[in-house]
Amino acid sequence: MDLLDFSDCKLYFEDALPAEAERLIAQASSEYGEDTAELALLRAHLMAPDNLTVLVGLYRYYFYQHRLDDALMVAERAMQLSGRLLGLPPDWRTLDETRLGSAAANSFGMLRFYLLALKAASVVLLRLGQIEASRDRLIKLAGLDCHDHLGAAKLLEVVDAFHHPEEPEIQLAAA
Repeated sequence: MDLLDFSDCKLYFEDALPAEAERLIAQASSEYGEDTAELALLRAHLMAPDNLTVLVGLYRYYFYQHRLDDALMVAERAMQLSGRLLGLPPDWRTLDETRLGSAAANSFGMLRFYLLALKAASVVLLRLGQIEASRDRLIKLAGLDCHDHLGAAKLLEVVDAFHHPEEPEIQLAAA
């Protein structure tokens, strides 16, 4: 499956967003670095809890603020929502080519979003020092993306070059 083929697919940010939630996301963007930015995003989330644009905003905010546990929680919520829309099983470990094909027929753009959320979760896990949990996700993604359009195989190569399973996993403190 070519995960770069965007012809004839709807993307997550094309879903309608209440005007007030859109205004709050814009406010959070302009107030980034101030205490009020997170509050604006959380208010947008309360207005549109199942909107993926809001979740992407929250994820980016938490990731760039080095609030990695929060970013992981949002990435997993994004996977849960998009997976449900695609008819995917709740556990990403059970994904296979057949399920991916069915999901792609339902919404290719949403499937790509789901897979990128899985990759985002694995990146956060790497930053948290949870190497094996991250590797598991990257291995699954690399197996599903034979052309490595999402970059999981390359990232897995880098992780494997620096990680030795006999070494204990480290827990990095958030900066």
